Amino acid sequence: MPELRIQQPDDDVTFRDWQHVHNVIIPTHHLSLEEIRERARRHHLEVAYQGDVLVGCSTVRPPSDDALTATVIARVLGPHRGRGFGEELYSRGLARARELGAEVIETVVLSSNEDGLRFALKHGFVEIDRYVLPGESIPWIDLRRS
Repeated sequence: MPELRIQQPDDDVTFRDWQHVHNVIIPTHHLSLEEIRERARRHHLEVAYQGDVLVGCSTVRPPSDDALTATVIARVLGPHRGRGFGEELYSRGLARARELGAEVIETVVLSSNEDGLRFALKHGFVEIDRYVLPGESIPWIDLRRS
């Protein structure tokens, strides 16, 4: 089995791959290619492949407050879950957040993403907030690593 190849998106193909994973896992909040390019200027984005097959993506939002809180989000497409890909994306994101000076790690999960919520809870996160964005109906859950 080919190992996981993880890279920062740097062209239309890899930005579209990142977009695809995000929009499949978060169907209530689709992002355009331009929105993703803008995020890539502020956040650390990665896209993951097993061989040539797209399996997931991640986001690290750098610390931006006095508490040195970073947000780490790992996303894996449904057919590729349960194989350790989320673990690898999350571990890389956590290491990147710490390199950026994070002392507190948070994540955010759409409440309908039961697999994502289970993954976060398994990795020591606890719910700190639940809210619905304007124009949406499914709550988001903010979690902090305990």
